[in-house]
Amino acid sequence: MQETTPSAPEHPKVTTEHRELLDQVLDKWSLLVLDTLCERPRRFNELRRAIPLVTQKSLTTTLRRLERNGMVERIVTATRPVAVEYHIAPLGKTLQDLIDALLGWSSTNLPAVRRARARFDDEADPASG
Repeated sequence: MQETTPSAPEHPKVTTEHRELLDQVLDKWSLLVLDTLCERPRRFNELRRAIPLVTQKSLTTTLRRLERNGMVERIVTATRPVAVEYHIAPLGKTLQDLIDALLGWSSTNLPAVRRARARFDDEADPASG
């Protein structure tokens, strides 16, 4: 009898559905919103202050998309006036290690990326050489 060696698990193929989800989770504002909500729940204006460059419209759109995808929960408190607070959902919390890894990677490699960009730009501009 011939022995078989266990094969590595097959890497999933990137489908349109995968790409759409990754686009929504890793877009310009979602990553920052998720990272901020992993720290603690926040009200809308607290999120705007924590992410100062985001517009009200972009933040609203991002929160709705993250809520639809199960990453964020919107909690309405029956107070006067009504209070709305955003929490990281359990599914969103599973992204914490990945977010930390991406932010760590970008911090570590940003100097190398800046150098690569400068080299590329210098080579692409005939007037500079």
